[in-house]
Amino acid sequence: MTTSRRGVGAVPPQVVHVDSPTEQRNPRTTDIDQMSTAGILTAINAEDSRVPRAVHAVLPQLATAVDYATEALRGGHRVHYVGAGTSGRLAVLDAAELVPTFNVPPDWFVAHHAGGERALRHAVENAEDDESAGAAELSSTAAAGDFVLGLTASGRTPYVLGALQAAKRRGARTGLVSGNPGAPKPPGVDVLIAVDTGPETIAGSTRMKAGTAQKIVLTAFSTATMVKLGRTYSNLMVSMRATNAKLRGRTLRILREATGLSAQDCDEALTKADGDLKVALVHLLSGVDVAVASKALAATDGHVRKALESVRARAS
Repeated sequence: MTTSRRGVGAVPPQVVHVDSPTEQRNPRTTDIDQMSTAGILTAINAEDSRVPRAVHAVLPQLATAVDYATEALRGGHRVHYVGAGTSGRLAVLDAAELVPTFNVPPDWFVAHHAGGERALRHAVENAEDDESAGAAELSSTAAAGDFVLGLTASGRTPYVLGALQAAKRRGARTGLVSGNPGAPKPPGVDVLIAVDTGPETIAGSTRMKAGTAQKIVLTAFSTATMVKLGRTYSNLMVSMRATNAKLRGRTLRILREATGLSAQDCDEALTKADGDLKVALVHLLSGVDVAVASKALAATDGHVRKALESVRARAS
């Protein structure tokens, strides 16, 4: 009798039909426990390479979410992230990084994680299943005009759905990033972003492809929102104020890159602008003094290109 290379009593490689594709068994990795180290990594990498294409398929829905977020922030409202487990941790990370990257007010993006801060490091039993906790969290924080984006691999995490329903009742727009295209669109969700990454390399390990997809979606979502709000000029980060030597060096490099002028010219402009990179940039690119540049930026909500168009239109 010949023994199968998968071992005696091994379960044959077949896909188990369950609700979420992330819980299904991946037929391409059934032998992963018999592979070499290089083989394991190659298999994981091959699965990861499928993620960008899956995200590409939902870009129209993601664009809608970006427009909702942009409208909310322009109107003086906020963006909320809601998640549990890996999804929640990724949301917290994205919200935290926007403050130093784009110099946004800390309350522009608010992350809500099932189980609170303790759950960022440790598993909190049943936190993601507590629909009432999610509802209570957003009932006390979301407001009309806000945009609330939930994240869940299964597409039906109770904490997240409870939060979205409560936010909708408060008058907020809502969106859901899901790893389960088979799950129905929850009632009241304005935009569903269902990324089909398929079965995980290790069945049910949603910190893998589903998590990678959510990281890509979040980074693209928040970055596109910042671009739409004028927090960049071209592909340069310009929403910063030089408050220390390190930041002054960075702003000088950005000014030189954006204007093609000398370090001395850029340093003098930055001094005149009291360290405000955007004011210095509009001043250098248009030739108007810093006071006019500052007023133009204030009138255009800090959007450099719009400020430049404004001062040039007045000059013509």
